[in-house]
Amino acid sequence: MKFFPSLSVLLPRLLIALHDLAMVALVWVALRWLASAAGAPPAPSLWLELAIVLTAQGLVLRMVGLYRGLWRFASLPDLGNLVRAALLGVLVIVVVLFLLDKVDLVPRRVLVPYPVALVVMLGVPRLLYRLWKDHRQSGHSADSQRVLVLGAGRTAETLLRELRSDGRYQPVGLLDDQAALRGAKVQGVPVLGTIDDLPYIAQETAPRLIVIAMPSASAAEMQRVVSLCDETGLPFRTVPRLSDVLAGKPQRLELSEVRIEDLLGREPVEFGAARTAVAGKRVMVTGAGGSIGSELARQCAAAGAAELVLFERAELPLHEISAEIMRDFPQLLLRLHLADCGDPTACRIALADGMDFVFHAAACKQVPLLEEHVREALRNNVGATSTLARACVQAGVGQLVFISTDKAICPINVLGASKRFAELACQTELHSSAMALSIVRFGNVLDSAGSVVPLFRRQIAAGGPVTVTHPEVTRYFMTIPEACQLILSSLSLGREPCSVFALDMGRPVAIRELAEQMIRLSGKRPGVDIMVSYTGLRPGEKLHEILFHPAERYQRTQHPRILKAMPREFDVAAMREKLQRLQLLLSDPSAQDALESLLRNAVPEYNPGGNGGDDPYPPELSPF
Repeated sequence: MKFFPSLSVLLPRLLIALHDLAMVALVWVALRWLASAAGAPPAPSLWLELAIVLTAQGLVLRMVGLYRGLWRFASLPDLGNLVRAALLGVLVIVVVLFLLDKVDLVPRRVLVPYPVALVVMLGVPRLLYRLWKDHRQSGHSADSQRVLVLGAGRTAETLLRELRSDGRYQPVGLLDDQAALRGAKVQGVPVLGTIDDLPYIAQETAPRLIVIAMPSASAAEMQRVVSLCDETGLPFRTVPRLSDVLAGKPQRLELSEVRIEDLLGREPVEFGAARTAVAGKRVMVTGAGGSIGSELARQCAAAGAAELVLFERAELPLHEISAEIMRDFPQLLLRLHLADCGDPTACRIALADGMDFVFHAAACKQVPLLEEHVREALRNNVGATSTLARACVQAGVGQLVFISTDKAICPINVLGASKRFAELACQTELHSSAMALSIVRFGNVLDSAGSVVPLFRRQIAAGGPVTVTHPEVTRYFMTIPEACQLILSSLSLGREPCSVFALDMGRPVAIRELAEQMIRLSGKRPGVDIMVSYTGLRPGEKLHEILFHPAERYQRTQHPRILKAMPREFDVAAMREKLQRLQLLLSDPSAQDALESLLRNAVPEYNPGGNGGDDPYPPELSPF
């Protein structure tokens, strides 16, 4: 598609400027003639007066920005510009005439009505032109929405075709930051200005909807665009996601809401290494019905796993993920196991035919809840992990990948301490075996079960308030697909007896800002339409998470988003004794205090109620 900005921009503006100067001259001459007819002395040098008036008024018209808009969208802001231009113009004319000692030659019968007459002569043609253009476009459906599109690239061109063929939308203009496109037309729709002009152009064009057609925009750019959209007070949507288009989901044009993920600065992960690692392999995923487990199952299936075993104790989630995978990958050999990882017999049955990779994603993960349920945290997070790891060794599994958390680094809550205990349990059970162990740590994932994002969505849908624990609390976030792709990518980084990997979590996000941004994305105003309330930190929570432990000596890997750490030394024999004692205590209903004591003893760095220490690698000094 070719654009001719010199022809498209200069010619219309030049014609408008010539029209306006002609109206200025006509108004001045007409007022001079009327003044003479009323008895005022004739102008001694009318041509000199006209030169002064045209020069002064022409400069003022340009200065007030009258030529930034288009006649077809003439509106109240343009009328305001006309009034300012007329009043300022007559003031400049008087000053120039005074400096030339000619102000006494111009009667007040000309100067006083001049601004009013000029506003009428410049405004009426603009109004008539807009009425004519609106009449010509009246062929659109009466209930079609006027749409202003942000972006003027290939995506916008395709979008305009879809909007027109759909019939529900009427494109009124485009905005794009490329100066060369200003005044050009895409599919007959004009480029009216830059993205920063959005609040002004929105007033001119009176759209009912703003559509963002900028698929290559960075997170910072999307934040700027969303902020400008929010200024207009208009609803805004984005083009359908590329993944949905490729999957053939939108049979009819459906404009989707801007996702909070689009504003968090997470760049896409290359999936090549992950595909290579699991292609043609036998894979088992525990916790396959959960947020991480189900996405790991999808990506393993998409990567070409030869066999996929889904291990899950919750019936409905297992049914749902298995039905989805069987529908999308009918040729895949899929086996289901409805069981608990803490059942050694169930683990032996699931692993009877051998596995190349076992991804252990099953765990209890709710921080406040686990503070009151230490036994279940230890039974599921530690005991079941130990049982599974032992079964993997007996079945000759190639590699166990344990999904851990950044809360296990310097734990202050039961969740973090139990996951650290589970890391040690895996290392203990696999000690001296031929099986490889990978421990992968990362923080919060967006939209996972029990996370703040779905909670905020429900609270916003209910009209608020949105509850935030503390105004200063921050967390690290990544998307579920991104986390799983990095987990699979870690498989290609070498096979060692024990590897500890930390995923790049980016920069911390203030939960208060996350809540306010989600309110804005819903079309509401934080603190006005929907309130944000602070409830205080819950048991086991802290203000800021940490990502790295100084004793583990992190180093870079071949993957720019994954770091590798040296596992900390510990007494394997003593840890075996602790695991054996754990099994005994789990069968004792009165062993709550003993279980808490065992947890503190197994994880010496566990500091209940503490702040977790300061991150030895703050964001500006992160190894990533």
